[in-house]
Amino acid sequence: MAENREMFNEVIDQEEDINLRKQLVEEVKSIPSDADWNTISSTIQNLKRRWRRINYWESALEDSLEEEFEAAVDALYSKRNAVIANSKVLKEELIARAKTVAETNNFNQGTNEMNELLNQWKAAGSCGKETDDALWEQFNAARQTFFDRKHDYWQARQEKAVNSKTAKEELIKKAEELKNSTDWKKTADAYNELLNQWKAAGLAGKDQDDALWARFNAARQAFYDARNAHFDAQRAENAKRAEAKAELVKAAQAIADEKFYSRENSDKIKNLNAQWKTIGFAGKEQEDALWAQFRAAADSYFEGLKQYNQSRRDQWMMRMQENRARKLDLIAKQKNQLKRMEQELGYILSQSAVDEMKEDIEDKKAFIAELEEELAELDKRIAE
Repeated sequence: MAENREMFNEVIDQEEDINLRKQLVEEVKSIPSDADWNTISSTIQNLKRRWRRINYWESALEDSLEEEFEAAVDALYSKRNAVIANSKVLKEELIARAKTVAETNNFNQGTNEMNELLNQWKAAGSCGKETDDALWEQFNAARQTFFDRKHDYWQARQEKAVNSKTAKEELIKKAEELKNSTDWKKTADAYNELLNQWKAAGLAGKDQDDALWARFNAARQAFYDARNAHFDAQRAENAKRAEAKAELVKAAQAIADEKFYSRENSDKIKNLNAQWKTIGFAGKEQEDALWAQFRAAADSYFEGLKQYNQSRRDQWMMRMQENRARKLDLIAKQKNQLKRMEQELGYILSQSAVDEMKEDIEDKKAFIAELEEELAELDKRIAE
């Protein structure tokens, strides 16, 4: 009877132990694979200790449960190994990206990228302390390189900003000295050169640059406003002069079109030319065109006058040649008459008639001499 009771108790104990093992199997299976690995590892070790404390009854079911328990533990370790391998790959990729970012000169964007890489590093999980430490050393070295370069850049930029501010204040001084100049071309060139120097001076910092630029540009704008006002007034004056010169062109063209050539009209053209000079410059764009029109009208008139005068001279020359021919013919006739009178003188018997003939001969000679003198004067006039 006691033996049966002992056997019964063993059966009960065995069932309880098997149930405990089943419970441990379920507990190990219920461990979240994405939980913190330290927690998972601690839980596994605790479950294994509890497993070892359970009496082993050498049953097939116990062996089967142990295999199931170890398989669940192995699954967690396999997942952990996969996570470690993936974490290592991810962190190596993050190191490569960090090294690339470390060389950028866009420090604002680079800072954002480095911060994002750090967030991804934290999310990449652990791949073992030793490996984590070695990879972190590489990753952090890339980060440090970037932030050292960023620090050096901003420090150099700050120094440059100070130099830029000094340079720009000097440029402002020069700009203000020029703002009242009326040497428009030379001063505009000077302002262009100052602007080039301003651009080359670099940044003095946002809070400084706006105020510096406002002062510099105010001086420039004062000059340009004055120059614009000057040229606006000049353009208005040029328009008036152009209008006055257009009237002179019309007047000159009217005289040329009339084709009446006289001293009076010639004087009018000359007077128009004198008025042209007193009006003053009408602006490059209109001056040349108006002058070309005026010159064309004046040239047309004087060319016509030249032709008119040449025609009159030709007519005068023809008259002079006809007059000369008549005088030559008259001289020749008078000389023939003189010759006959001298021949007839020897046949006159009366002394009074001889005296009269001699007197006539002298008169004839005087007349011929007068004609020859007139002919010489005529030749002189023709030769001029």
